[in-house]
Formats: sequence, structure tokens, C-alpha cells
Amino acid sequence: MPRDNMASLIQRVARQARLTFRPPGGGKHSGGASGPRFAEDLHRLQELLNEVRAEDLRLAPRGPSAVPGPVQPPASYMHICETESFSMGVFVLRAGACIPLHDHPGMNGLLKVLYGTLRIACFDTPLATVEEDDGGGGGGAAGDSASGSAASQKQARSGPQRRHRALLRSHQLYTPASPPCLLSPHTDNLHQIHAVGGPAAFLDILAPPYDPEHGRDCHYYRLLDGQSLPPSPGDHQGLPKEVWLLETPQAADFWCGGEPYPGPQVSP
Repeated sequence: MPRDNMASLIQRVARQARLTFRPPGGGKHSGGASGPRFAEDLHRLQELLNEVRAEDLRLAPRGPSAVPGPVQPPASYMHICETESFSMGVFVLRAGACIPLHDHPGMNGLLKVLYGTLRIACFDTPLATVEEDDGGGGGGAAGDSASGSAASQKQARSGPQRRHRALLRSHQLYTPASPPCLLSPHTDNLHQIHAVGGPAAFLDILAPPYDPEHGRDCHYYRLLDGQSLPPSPGDHQGLPKEVWLLETPQAADFWCGGEPYPGPQVSP
């Protein structure tokens, strides 16, 4: 059963998000948070978000709801609310499902695990971008990567592509007992989210929301061949480290369905 204070708690989370990410001077949000009280407001939002539990949103561990047809999506999204300044909802992942490495251009974000275990790898926004049609001049850049492998250089010369030098900052496990995972426009902005050991769900706040018309479109990436994540999540030896990423289309085996949000209603 939901805790008696949940309706006020999730409402307070939404109102604190609106306060934290309010446009400077009351104007249209440009994608960044600023102002002398931003750090204080963000800290308060993290505190509130850390209190939220799955049962408070009337969720129980499971995979996404069934949809018509023989195939179900690896992930589903439950919309809670959205304003010009932020969006809030719940992602539900099937056991073993992975949200591929992707970015959040010019956006802040908070992710709080509600149930299950997530393995999350976080990268800083690209430090450099290399575009090639035939691999000309690409060998030196690939040679500067953490692996420097022949496979990476062969990948870099394989045809038209867009490569990015980025910084892998962390690779660790998150559970309901973990504090929120935080991203900013420049730090930990790219991440890959993998449900391990069973289904998982997390509460997600993005500020401002995705909006392709204002340059906030989602882009997908993968590590160049010959590079990999640390084998043991939570082992920070050697991190942060530079890596090379390849911008890719959305993976054919990943898509996100939609389903109703069952929890207390929110008016941000």
C-alpha cells in the first residue's frame, strides 16, 4: 500500500523540479539551469527524489505490460507530467533489457531506481568529433584512444561515420537503496542503462524535455571496436578515461512502448 504521504511527496517532487529548473528571469528555458540558488534547489530535489519507492507509485516488480502482437517492447514509459522546463515519468525495463548509450543535449537529469538493479555507464559529452568519408586522417585519432587497438582503427576507416572522443566517468550498479543518478549538460550526459538480474524500473526527470526543434534530439552511440566497459561495475580503477564512440542509428532491437501511469496524479 502507498504511504499516506505519497501523494504530497510526488507532488512536492514535481513542484521542486519546476522550482529547480525554472527559466532564469521567467523567460523560455534555454536548456541550462542557472541562478545563485540552483545548487541548493537541486540538492533539495535529490533529497525528495531519494524518498520515492515503487509502492508509492503503485508499481510492483515486473516487465512492461503486454502489447498486441507477438513481440513486446524491451522498455515502456509511463508519463507523469511535463512542462516547458522539465518532464517526469517512469521507465520499466524487462529483465536483461538495455537502453543503449544515448545523450541528453543541453539537459539536466535525475534517475532514481524504484525496483530491480540497473548497471549504468556514464560518459561526459564528446570532447571532440571527427567526421570522415574515407578514413583519411583518422588513424592518429583512433590511435589516441584508450585501447589503441588495430580493430578500433579498422572500424574508424570502415566508411562514412561520425566519431566522438568522450570521457567514461563511471560504470556502477544502482538499486532502490542508491541515491539518484545525476547528469548535467556537460557531466555524465551520456549513459547506457542495463537491467540486470530481473526487471527494473526508474523514475526519470529531464530538464528541459527532449525537443528536436530546439536542438534537444536524442543521439545513440556505441564504443568503437576494441574498447569495452570495465568488467566489474563499481571498479573505478583507471576511471575516468578517454574513449572513442561511434554515433549510430537507434538499435533495431530497442524500442520503447507506452503504458498508463498508475500512481497519484501530479499537477506541476
